[in-house]
Amino acid sequence: MMSAWIEIASSESSARIALRGAELKSWRVGEGELMWPGDGQYWADSAPILFPVVGWTRDGIVVDGQRYPLGLHGFARSEDFTLVEQAGNRARLRLRANATTRALYPFDFIFDVEYRLENNILNIILHVRNEDQATLAFACGLHPGFVWPLPGARGPHVVRFDAPERAEVPVIAPGGLFSTRGRQIPLQGRKLELTPELFDEALCFLDAKSSGLEFAAAEGGPSLRMELENFPHIALWSRNVNGIGAPFLCLEAWTGHGDPEGFCGDIFAKPSMRTLAPGATARSAARLVWRP
Repeated sequence: MMSAWIEIASSESSARIALRGAELKSWRVGEGELMWPGDGQYWADSAPILFPVVGWTRDGIVVDGQRYPLGLHGFARSEDFTLVEQAGNRARLRLRANATTRALYPFDFIFDVEYRLENNILNIILHVRNEDQATLAFACGLHPGFVWPLPGARGPHVVRFDAPERAEVPVIAPGGLFSTRGRQIPLQGRKLELTPELFDEALCFLDAKSSGLEFAAAEGGPSLRMELENFPHIALWSRNVNGIGAPFLCLEAWTGHGDPEGFCGDIFAKPSMRTLAPGATARSAARLVWRP
């Protein structure tokens, strides 16, 4: 059964969001659709929300000596959110801890996903509140897939980071775990020319120097800019199927990342996890700017 939708709008821009996973399914500016719709060939999703972990875990998580079968990117993307606020150009959706989530992640929390649309600008804000009596460990992230080529764009595309990044990214080991080995990518300072061959696996820029990036046609024209707040890690992902590139590019923003190869510790020892004291709230945000 298809999940329920909500819609928000501002001037010539509109967005459609599914209550299942609080997932952005469509963002149109004028006649141009920016979001990958999902399909059965390349990737079924459009823009999953990641919580309470990002990336793969090594056989789940361990909390106080007990193992829980929490898998890839956590459970938020498969849970039904409740609409708690909607007013024209904005909406806020909420997930509370429940019996299903506690079987995978034994903490009480409130997780809100907020969308604000201002014509050609879309803001996505993640709020995590600790409702537990003990300290909570979590990670969260955004995984939006955008059409490639961009609407109205022709020819090769590039990603331009705000600051020069390392031209080496971690090798992804079997099971999606992070290896200590690296691989070179053809990043020239701030500019990365996009080709299908890049995406045999995700490009993960851990502790990135940039707080923003631009996905654009190489020779000028339309562009999509992402500005990040409280997201230290950036990832780029697409699919390379027998040398044929998928018609989308994911611009991912993470507070945490997948388990290192060989990691078997407690969730509080997992690299890049964040902690919240009882009653505390954390906020991370992305600002997406479409420039036709």
